[in-house]
Amino acid sequence: MTKKYRIVSKSRFTVFMSLFFILLIVIMNSLFGFYQSDSLTQTNYMEIQIQDGDTLWNLAKEFGPAHQDLRAVVYEICMINQISADCIYPGQSILIPSTI
Repeated sequence: MTKKYRIVSKSRFTVFMSLFFILLIVIMNSLFGFYQSDSLTQTNYMEIQIQDGDTLWNLAKEFGPAHQDLRAVVYEICMINQISADCIYPGQSILIPSTI
């Protein structure tokens, strides 16, 4: 014996199915990572060769992201390149975060 189901309220059924599909789409997009903003937060790096008279402060101000505090940019440059701010020399190549 097969039990048959009958739709009593078409509007309630339509609302339920709409909400079900919206929830299904949201869950699937979350699982597959469509809501991630990796490309918006990914840091690009620029390789700079130190010239005579350059300081990390000047390089951070000239080439670093404009929206960040210079102290944070200099700290990040030091961490990326494993150097200290006072130990740079002409001819040295360093990576600087950029706003490309």
